[in-house]
This record gives sequence, structure tokens and C-alpha cells, in this order.
Amino acid sequence: MNRWEGLDEFVAVAECGQFSAAAERLGLSTSQVSRQVARLEDRLQSRLFYRSTRRVALTEAGQTFLQHCQRLQDAREEALRAVSDLSAEPKGLLRMTCAVAYGERFIVPLVTEFMTRHRQLKVDIVLSNRTLDIVHEGLDLAVRLGRLQDSQLVATRLAPRQLYLCAAPAYLQRYGQPHSLSELSQHNCLVGSSDLWNFQLEGRDASLRVQGNWRCNSGQAVLDAALRGLGLCQLPDYYVSEHLRSGALVALLNPLQPPNTAVWALYPQQRHLSPKVRQLVDFLKAGLAERAEYQPSR
Repeated sequence: MNRWEGLDEFVAVAECGQFSAAAERLGLSTSQVSRQVARLEDRLQSRLFYRSTRRVALTEAGQTFLQHCQRLQDAREEALRAVSDLSAEPKGLLRMTCAVAYGERFIVPLVTEFMTRHRQLKVDIVLSNRTLDIVHEGLDLAVRLGRLQDSQLVATRLAPRQLYLCAAPAYLQRYGQPHSLSELSQHNCLVGSSDLWNFQLEGRDASLRVQGNWRCNSGQAVLDAALRGLGLCQLPDYYVSEHLRSGALVALLNPLQPPNTAVWALYPQQRHLSPKVRQLVDFLKAGLAERAEYQPSR
């Protein structure tokens, strides 16, 4: 005999409170539902319901058994969806967010390419340098950079992210190279969105507040200023890798580079990820891995 036989009927009766209502939900006859539950009780050698002419109620054993059966049903449905969604076509609306500059340069082009392959998908992208509340804003996905704060969100690593302190050879010829963090105060530092630069000193994270005569909250603008020899900069690899390889920029204080962080895809906790989110995350990860900006600089 099938050991699963009668479980669905039992759960339906427990949730509906009546054999007739359970039979209607399952598309079976009342007698068939009653028979299956009775056989289940015989196999378990335990009464699951107190029966009356109008309604049934769970026994103590029935209450315990119901909790386990409901979890089994959920797990079964989860397994079926997981397999069927492997080949499911992404469709419907997907709302996501990313930082402005990084989104424009990397994420939006990949999302656009993804949409050309999945015509039933609609995408609403919010580019913002504010950290939006994914759940409150009704977002399916967020792409975030650097270290993550403790969160109830699920995080998938999309790509590495390494910060480099660097400068153009012309600047270094005029002012020399710094050999320690204390020497940075003697140099013109090109400040971006933050004047706190990150390093690793004796195995620990260290932050240093820098200053200079130039500031702009745009990574591309900081890069342009550094290439023109205006000062030192600290930027992620995807800005500077190409220029470090060509010699247009020189990496400085390499032993003090902060630990490799990452580019992350974040989404609300759920046991089953929808095809549109899962497949887009996989597509972004593969697409970023192919970018020249993410190839090793040294």
C-alpha cells in the first residue's frame, strides 16, 4: 500500500472541518475521502478526528500529525516547482534597483540583453544611490556593492570587487610615491562619494579620512581626474583595471589593499525563487565574468 495514501484527504478534512467540504476541494466523493482517512487511521493505529454529525475536530494525535503533513505537502510542491521552473520562461514584471553609475555601465546593458531573449518579461529598474528597502518598495532584486550589512535578505555573489589606490605616472614623477598610510596626508587625494578610504593594516580593516582640492561623487569623474595627473584616487577594479594594465595608472600600497569585497544580488528570503529572478541573477553573474574590467590587473 502507498504510504502517502490518505495524507491529502486527511489535511483537507482537517483544514475544512468537514468531510463533505474536503471532498469538494479535492474533487472526490465524500465516501471516498472518509474511506481514505479511515484507512490512514488504521495504518497509524491512532484516531485522528473526533467525529460528529455536523463537524469533525482533530485529536491530539491528529494535531501533531497535521503539522508534519502540511510540511510534507509544502516540500512536495516546492520540489515540483523547482524542477518545472528549470525550463520555465521568465515572464511578468520584475522590479529591481542598483546604484546609478554601476547600473548604467554594467547592469542595465545586461538586463536589456536578457530581455531580448525573454519577450514576456517586463522590467522596472530603479537606479538610485540610496539603499532602498527591497520589501517595503516591492522590489524583486537589488544589486549592491561592497560589504553587506546584516540583513534578512538572501545574497548571491555576482562578481569580485577590489579597491585600488593608484595615481598617474605624471603625478608620481612630480610628487613621489607614498610608502605608508601616514604619507597620504602629504598628497592631493581625489575624493569621490566618501572621504574615508579603506585599507587593511596588520590584518585588520582600517579607514583613513583623506583630503584634497578636488571632489566629485562620480567614479568616472574621479578616474578622469586621476588620469590627468591631479592626484591619488581609490577606485574599484572595474574602473581602473584597464588603465593599470596599460600603465596609465600605477597601483600603490598594494600590501595594504582592503580585502576583496563583491558585487551582490539581493532578494527577499523565500524557499523558492521565481524563474525570472533566478535566471536573471545567473545571467548577470555570467555576463559580469566576461567583462574585461573584471579580469586580473596584475
